[in-house]
Amino acid sequence: MRAISAFSRASRQLLLAILSLAFILPAHAQRGISLVRDAEIEALVAEYARPILEAAGLSRSGIEIILVNDNSFNAFVAGRRIFINTGALLMAESPNEIIGVLAHEAGHIAGGHQQRLRDQLARAQTMAILSTILGAGAMVAGAQSGSDGLGRSGTGLLMGGSELARRTLLSYQRTEEATADRSAITYLERTGQSAKGMLKTFERLGRAMSLAGVRVDPYQISHPTPQERIATLETLARQSRHFERKDPPALQLRHDLMRAKIAAYTQGHTAAKRMFRDNPRSLPALYADAIATFTSGSARGAISKIDAIVKANPNNPYFHEMRGEILMKAGRPVEAAQAFARAKSLDKTRSGLIQIGYGQALLATGRPENVRKAVGELQAGLSRTKDFSAGYRYLAQAHAQLGNVGDAELATAEGHFYSGKYNDARLFAARAQQKLPKGSPSWLRAQDIINFKVPKR
Repeated sequence: MRAISAFSRASRQLLLAILSLAFILPAHAQRGISLVRDAEIEALVAEYARPILEAAGLSRSGIEIILVNDNSFNAFVAGRRIFINTGALLMAESPNEIIGVLAHEAGHIAGGHQQRLRDQLARAQTMAILSTILGAGAMVAGAQSGSDGLGRSGTGLLMGGSELARRTLLSYQRTEEATADRSAITYLERTGQSAKGMLKTFERLGRAMSLAGVRVDPYQISHPTPQERIATLETLARQSRHFERKDPPALQLRHDLMRAKIAAYTQGHTAAKRMFRDNPRSLPALYADAIATFTSGSARGAISKIDAIVKANPNNPYFHEMRGEILMKAGRPVEAAQAFARAKSLDKTRSGLIQIGYGQALLATGRPENVRKAVGELQAGLSRTKDFSAGYRYLAQAHAQLGNVGDAELATAEGHFYSGKYNDARLFAARAQQKLPKGSPSWLRAQDIINFKVPKR
């Protein structure tokens, strides 16, 4: 019995160890990933990524970039998605640093590293299972023969097999990380961009580890150490004629505005002021101040500040969008709708988020003609931002106010569906079908939700 018990514990510990090493995503999932949706930040990061994805041959691969609400400096890939933490965007002082991060993650996708990692994981599991079976057999034989030495050797086989599988997988991951680094250098060179920001990121990580007093065994980690990465890449990076190239001033300004927004929303007034203490009257500093005033509960004070910013920069869609959000909080939906309408007209990316904000403001006015218009704006915005579940709540409210109960039920079903609440989605979809014309597009969409099967992980 001791042998079977040891077998179970060893197998369980190995599997947990392998899974934790194989993917970054599950570690986040255990505490719950909080995603961020913001038209301004999404547009800027997409602009950073576009030439890199083209250089990597991924421009037509449907790559999505997802913002994660996390203060740490991190990015990772899962499927066709690149996840990047707001902490990385906040800490990166230049666009080039984030572009380097995106280039590295694109290297993982273009290189097919995820599928090969799964294959390597399967081999590691097989190796561990074989050693576990041999170890368990030796322990059983030792128990039957009364040989303590044979039993101890069985335990050694169990632990040794697990350790060998783990180290093999770690070695493989370090190789793939180094490959992604080299791919990133290639993409940056093809797009005429510097790798200096990438090296700066590794230097930052190295300083953080040193300040934390971390002593790293290079054979116990899944990434090369920052010092090793710098040593491998610096010569290659400096050979590029683009190494000293600076980010365009206009792009740097947008980057600073993004950092100002993140700092104000996630860390408040003090952090925002500290970030721009050397230039407290700069546009990013003023933007951070207006947002921090808004998030601290003073909508009235924030309105005067954002009004001054809009007056000086009338063609920035995101300043108008922020003004609309503040006016909504202040209980002035008519003016908010006007601000969102202006943002929508200026937004060259045609962000669904801005259009949903416009629809929300129209709905909040309570005027029947605006509510009808809100339905169109919300539907158009959601067609481009299908997974923004809050938008379906506003759409359901608009349909309900107009007496379109079936459409309201369907919108509620859609919101649950894109939130991953599939049972609730089926319930509301079934209720919607009872009120919708059979065979109509809305009825068929409800049927799709009812028939949807959750894909196996």
